[in-house]
Amino acid sequence: MTKSQPLQETSAPQENSPPQPRTSPESAVPASPGPSMGRLVGVDLARALAVFGMYVVHIGPPLSATDGVASWVRYMADGHSSVLFATLAGFSLMLLAGRREPKTGLAGRQAKARIAIRAVVLLALGTAMAMEYGGVIILGFYGVYFLLALPLVRLRAKTLAIIAAALALVTPQLSFALNSLLTEPVRKSINAYDPLHRLSDVGVLDLLFTGFYPTITWISFVVAGMALARLDLSRTAVQWRLAALGLALTATAYGMSLLLAGKHALDSLAEGGPSSGSSGSMSGGSGSMPPDGGSFEPQASMLLTAGPHSGTSFDIIGSVGVAILVIVGATVAMDRLPRLRRLAKPVIAVGTMSLTAYVGHFVAQSMLSLPSGTSTQQSWVPLLMFVLGAIVFAATWSRFFRRGPLEYLLNAATKPAKHIR
Repeated sequence: MTKSQPLQETSAPQENSPPQPRTSPESAVPASPGPSMGRLVGVDLARALAVFGMYVVHIGPPLSATDGVASWVRYMADGHSSVLFATLAGFSLMLLAGRREPKTGLAGRQAKARIAIRAVVLLALGTAMAMEYGGVIILGFYGVYFLLALPLVRLRAKTLAIIAAALALVTPQLSFALNSLLTEPVRKSINAYDPLHRLSDVGVLDLLFTGFYPTITWISFVVAGMALARLDLSRTAVQWRLAALGLALTATAYGMSLLLAGKHALDSLAEGGPSSGSSGSMSGGSGSMPPDGGSFEPQASMLLTAGPHSGTSFDIIGSVGVAILVIVGATVAMDRLPRLRRLAKPVIAVGTMSLTAYVGHFVAQSMLSLPSGTSTQQSWVPLLMFVLGAIVFAATWSRFFRRGPLEYLLNAATKPAKHIR
């Protein structure tokens, strides 16, 4: 995973519905019509796991410096953490718009206004952070995802799933074609007139097509998360079907990629960029598919790979499968194992304020001058300290406040939506 992400409502961060791990009923978001508390707590647990996966990539040793179990953990964090955040972002959108049944009339208009305001705030915050930390900040991309997903918030689960599948199959090829046309001179010409690019080096082209988390391919994850939110995840039959679907997607996508592209098909591209990650071959950020150089055939062959951040159909489908398995697994664990749910409260608290955890870890890294995901970082100790610090902060804060600090501010920013008529 590249420097990502995370977030969820940015959702990465859970802005829309900060559940309260300390009291079961409070942990369900108000917008949810009522399936079991375990489902929403499970979603927060999944979000916390995504936060920690992000920490692994940004703070832990690079993949090349690990082996054994550590190497497997590092590999799974690459790409999969940011994908899980994006999927949960789609889930969060539906918590605002009406999870099982879409809000209509005045409530529906106000919900859309809240989403639009959040999108603008995230875009502004992401741009401000990118000025300091570069294009690895995912928040601005989340703002674009939310705006483009607005027309879909009233669709049913089946329709959303079909759209997500179509996007996964079509957009990587479209992205490849567009990036082959967006040569360096063309990009420079467009960026010269882009105020966002002048501010932070992350402009409209980056947000839509060429950045670390290009909307053209990443919107598939958001729509998949929206489809998941329409389902009653508390039902055993739904859990089994989703688990089977997640396994099938993962095995089929990665298996076909290995068959077609060879033994290196699943290699991570996350260390091909300037930092701990890159956008991958399809978005042009990693340099593995230069937009204005190299032969066509080697570049086109990358469409058969499925490594983290490769941005191919195989990568998208397999990553969605992994995200489904994590969400369903966390949901089942929280629903069926009450003792584990009690023990996991401090971790779940991190998931309820993932925006704060995401932004906070960048700020803390800067203050402590820690290397982030580079070959100079060989120790796991800083990572463990960040994870422990996030847990302690979130657990303490949640005892006194219902939302995380940044989640509270984001929620307050959407208050004007109540004036929509």
